[in-house]
Amino acid sequence: MQTVICPGSFDPVTKGHIDIIKRAAKTFEKVIVAVFVNKAKVPCFTIEERIHFLEKALEGVENIEIVSCEGLLADYARERRVTAVVKGLRAMSDFEYEFQMALTNKILYPELETLFLSSSAENMYLSSSIVKTVASFGGDIRDFVPECIHDEIRDRLCGGGVNNES
Repeated sequence: MQTVICPGSFDPVTKGHIDIIKRAAKTFEKVIVAVFVNKAKVPCFTIEERIHFLEKALEGVENIEIVSCEGLLADYARERRVTAVVKGLRAMSDFEYEFQMALTNKILYPELETLFLSSSAENMYLSSSIVKTVASFGGDIRDFVPECIHDEIRDRLCGGGVNNES
């Protein structure tokens, strides 16, 4: 068993993210959940908020460490002496992008392997973008995000205003 990194922007964290992280935690000795700054996106939540959400949603999972990261995943992995990354895949479109990233990381840090876990069937469609879109129109996001952080995410994405959830 070894240490792996589960990287992502987690903006916001979804049930799909939590499923992949928990499955990785059952398989590996330690999982570093690395909350990365994605310079290509403007986040809805601060790094601190995203870490808070992950801490609440993963409460009781003992073999995880949640950290914030900037820069390249390959550099962070090398710095931590970690040689494996676990990524979740929902669809073929995910595979194309993640395969490119895995090959790039392999060039930057040849010891780094990327392992793919397929999403659970109930999470195949789910993404942070979907959560943000549905919430922005006042839609019910209860099935998309962990219940323990639902209200915080909904209030922020809906502007604390009225929504269609009961």
